[in-house]
Amino acid sequence: MTTPNYHIAVIPGDGIGTEVMPPAQKLLELAGRRYGFSFEWEEFEWGCEYYSRTGRMMSENGIEQLAECDQIFLGAVGFPGVPDHVSLWGLLIPIRRAFQQYINLRPVKLLAGIESPLRKIPAGGIDFLVVRENNEGEYSESGGRLYRGTPQELAIQESIFTRFGVERAMRYAINLAEQRKGILASATKSNGIIHTMPFWDEILRELGTEHPDLKISEYHIDALAALFVLDPARFDVVVASNLFGDILTDLGAAIIGSIGIAPSANLNPEGRFPSMFEPVHGSAPDIAGQGKANPMGQVWAASMMLDHLGQEEAGKALLDTMEHVLEKTSVRTPDIGGSSTTDEVSDALVAAFDQVANAGATA
Repeated sequence: MTTPNYHIAVIPGDGIGTEVMPPAQKLLELAGRRYGFSFEWEEFEWGCEYYSRTGRMMSENGIEQLAECDQIFLGAVGFPGVPDHVSLWGLLIPIRRAFQQYINLRPVKLLAGIESPLRKIPAGGIDFLVVRENNEGEYSESGGRLYRGTPQELAIQESIFTRFGVERAMRYAINLAEQRKGILASATKSNGIIHTMPFWDEILRELGTEHPDLKISEYHIDALAALFVLDPARFDVVVASNLFGDILTDLGAAIIGSIGIAPSANLNPEGRFPSMFEPVHGSAPDIAGQGKANPMGQVWAASMMLDHLGQEEAGKALLDTMEHVLEKTSVRTPDIGGSSTTDEVSDALVAAFDQVANAGATA
């Protein structure tokens, strides 16, 4: 039987991305040796520093280069001096669209060993998934600006919702919900946004008739955000448009303890193109180079990448290793109440991996 060898594009990017990427790769290598697969890494220096030298966030044939890889492993993008819209639209969004990564999947799970800022939430008391439509919606290029620099200056941004795009995101979310508890929540704002959001709601109701055993609830986005805080245990799978999903998932990261541990997957579910896995935390230039970055967001993203590759046992071992270190040791970075450095947390994860994997094998 041939040992799988995965060709992975690595984009450490900017700021703390370059600090959290190496430990995640090390853990992936350990997982590969343990569970019978290997990696071929191809690193790309793209990002804001590359932009400062070349005027581009990635090389001109970057999409073609990435297309040769099985998956994409991203650190973080963004740095002072390069506007956020330049960095986002020069790298992440072109990748998401070229490879039809139309699902952004983010787990919101309170890990053992972390205390939620919400009162009296036990480990495992928050455990749901947010499915964010990732290719259209509010993040469209339709619009423009007129009369720049004058008192009459005008800016127009148009949202694009297609039946095709909305349906495929909702079907993905419905499938997930049926595999879990059979509960699906939808983010809307149809009382105030009178065209796109009623359209969103209508499609969900149509699809819902095909799944009569699924419990589907619609929430206005403002009320939904409040319920993330007041009653997060009610949720299992949440589906949302591009903008609403973006906001909700950062709130989700906050209620599980820190944006520093939260992962994100940009998925092409059919596997026709590479998917992309990244932590949520961004490049955090205010702490870059100080040894304060939490590597767990990148490691959790690595776990999601393994799941997508069909290596679920290895993916679970990485997540279990994170929980072991959090629950059994005092090693943690400042964002979750500790004083350990990035390297100290990384070393603790590496040291714990075999012990956790062995325990999982005998459980």
